[in-house]
Amino acid sequence: MSIFMMLKLLFEGLGLSALVFFVTLIFSLPLGLILCFGRMSKNFIIRNITKFYISVMRGTPLMLQLFVVFFGPYYLFGIRMGSSYRIPAVLIGFVINYAAYFAEIYRGGIESIPVGQYEAAKMLGYNKVQTFVRIIFPQVVKRITPSVTNEVITLVKDTSLAFVLSVLEMFTIAKQIAAAETSMLPYFLAGAIYYIVDFVIAMISEKIEKKMSFYK
Repeated sequence: MSIFMMLKLLFEGLGLSALVFFVTLIFSLPLGLILCFGRMSKNFIIRNITKFYISVMRGTPLMLQLFVVFFGPYYLFGIRMGSSYRIPAVLIGFVINYAAYFAEIYRGGIESIPVGQYEAAKMLGYNKVQTFVRIIFPQVVKRITPSVTNEVITLVKDTSLAFVLSVLEMFTIAKQIAAAETSMLPYFLAGAIYYIVDFVIAMISEKIEKKMSFYK
């Protein structure tokens, strides 16, 4: 098989990897913020339920969570899920996992803001929502951008875990080609693609940090 054919097949798998990547970001970033507020809630029950959820998501392997999401409906409720559920299960597993990590990143960013800024905003007549949106959140974004970027880069590589549910993303296709061709070349090509994507993400993150540099 020629290198061009290998790349063609890998890019076909990259499409599914991209789906997992973008869907995870679109849903886990806002869900993480909701979990963050729950984690910081003054309500004892909400705070501890959220804390336990985040602890479980961060303390167990993503691979195990994917298995639970896919096989859980059958073993817990006797509901048989067909093969069409594989991709939704991957997406659900990734979203609930990464939301927990983003929640802790958000919490660290919010708690790093001096209390005096809240008091100053109150003196200026801002309510809690206005204070958070106009004053706190922009500073939080600047402070957490490096940590969020690290998680996003990890997400790019973690999309390869979709193979545990027999989802044909890029790395799975690379393994199939490598086995058929008895060659390591597909792995190197897949690694190069992962690196290029991560490099682009890092560059975008750097530009965001520069644009947010006026927030101290």
